[in-house]
Amino acid sequence: MTARRADLLAATVYTLLSVLVLHNQWQHLQSQYLRFSGQDQTMWEWFFAVTARSVTHLDNPFFSDLQNAPDGVNMMANTAMLGLSVPLTPITLAFGPAATFTLALTLGLATTAYGWYFLFSRTVIRSRAAAGLGGLLCGFAPGMISHANAHPNFVVLGVLPFILYLLLRIADAENTRRRRHAVVLGLLVAWQVMLGEEPLLVFAVAVALITVLYWVFRPREIVPMVRRAALPVLGAALLTAVLVAVPLWWQFRGRQHYSYLDHNLPGNDLVSLVRFPPQSLWGAAFPMDDVALNPTEQNAYFGIPLLLLVVVSAVVLRRRPIAVAAFVSILILGLASLGVALVVNGTETGITLPGEYLDRIPLLQSVLETRFVLAAVPAMALLIAMVTDRVLTAPASRRGAVVWTGALAVALVPLAPTPLPTADRGETPSFLADDTWREYVDTDDPGSIVTVPVPNPGTAAALRWQVDTGLEYRIAGGYFVGPSGQPDGEAKYGAIDRPTAKLLGTAGRTGIVPTLSDDQRRTARADLEFWDADVVMLPPTENQDALRDTVDDLLGRTATEIDGTYVWDVR
Repeated sequence: MTARRADLLAATVYTLLSVLVLHNQWQHLQSQYLRFSGQDQTMWEWFFAVTARSVTHLDNPFFSDLQNAPDGVNMMANTAMLGLSVPLTPITLAFGPAATFTLALTLGLATTAYGWYFLFSRTVIRSRAAAGLGGLLCGFAPGMISHANAHPNFVVLGVLPFILYLLLRIADAENTRRRRHAVVLGLLVAWQVMLGEEPLLVFAVAVALITVLYWVFRPREIVPMVRRAALPVLGAALLTAVLVAVPLWWQFRGRQHYSYLDHNLPGNDLVSLVRFPPQSLWGAAFPMDDVALNPTEQNAYFGIPLLLLVVVSAVVLRRRPIAVAAFVSILILGLASLGVALVVNGTETGITLPGEYLDRIPLLQSVLETRFVLAAVPAMALLIAMVTDRVLTAPASRRGAVVWTGALAVALVPLAPTPLPTADRGETPSFLADDTWREYVDTDDPGSIVTVPVPNPGTAAALRWQVDTGLEYRIAGGYFVGPSGQPDGEAKYGAIDRPTAKLLGTAGRTGIVPTLSDDQRRTARADLEFWDADVVMLPPTENQDALRDTVDDLLGRTATEIDGTYVWDVR
């Protein structure tokens, strides 16, 4: 088979597998959503829809006040993926943001797999089949499938292997096109910044780590490579800086900017490294307790057979410095992913880990520690692909080939992903869908619609309703990352909690109507004035009666019922 046909075959296989993983969502784009996405799919679809609106209205794509009225949202300080959402604007306008979201995930899985296949096949792997296996591991690893439920920014990673490929080409002594490659490198890094900065940062840490480890084993080889690459890479960095200067200024200095986001979440549970992923053939046949933060953060879940295969590969390749460097990097990145303290099967051991120090480093303190292990996956794939390459290309006994093929099957078949499940979206309240809201919002000087409970990261359906009605009104609260109001610039998920929002949230959770004071009623009026509210609406929801009585008491007036939604005109 020619190299070109092998490339085409790899791209085709990866695309078909991506469609298979997401085919449930493709079949029900408008009526269903990915079940394990939580509120994240709603947030992402809002980002894609707002970006398309910004493009068509020639608005500032780095900021929007359509949620979190009146303060708004810094889109660059969130995961808006403008490097993807802007070029996919025609898709969003023609088919809706759900189609864009699903397309992004599908292309993400396929292009990530192909990117690593391309890198492996052009560098250390001679066999296209072995490189294809390596790409398959990278693009469809358990962590990738987990993030495919909700996080396009950690699925669309196909640019990263091409960045590494260009770095290697620039450092190559035989390369006569360093300037051209440096220009392309600068463009790709700038694009990746606009696709996702956190994956780029984790990737950079992993590349730097392997470079240092390789230098330990081959100092005489690595030093000339660094010297050859220094000036071209510096030029690429300058080009990147010019291209992303304005977006990054908005991110760190524009409206609603923040300094860092401390997730205050534990790292990977040690057990998660050896368990099989829940969203796999093995997980479907033999379900076990999930020890991850949530179904979208199952970043490890390699299974014991795969880990043993990696160890065996490292032993077989122990005389190759790149293999040793890759294996040591896997250990270090796996340790970093465990966070600041060791947790074993849900039990805190009290043992402090190196993550305690990583958590103090600027930029790294905003990275979710569990995601460091994602950077170990390409190194794992490299080791397995290198041994497979040796089996396929070097003279070997048939018995050895059979044993290795069997080992691959035992390690990889249980990890094969199952199609991601979906659930019904629910309908948009008729008060909004039928445009009745227009009777309550001043079109000449529009304020905002306050939904009860006030939208937050746990209850973000109001963003979907806003998209369904054409993004023609603003809402209070929402789901995004913004400043917390702390003097050190720490961020938080959702709006800064106002007293009325917290009071309504408590009533919605408990179903208990609170006894209100005159101060709380005055505070409610002040909060409505802050939100620039035109109307308060309570759609059908859990504990709706308790919430209605609470708002009636807060506002001193009785709600108007419209098709199951209670409405208070507060203009």
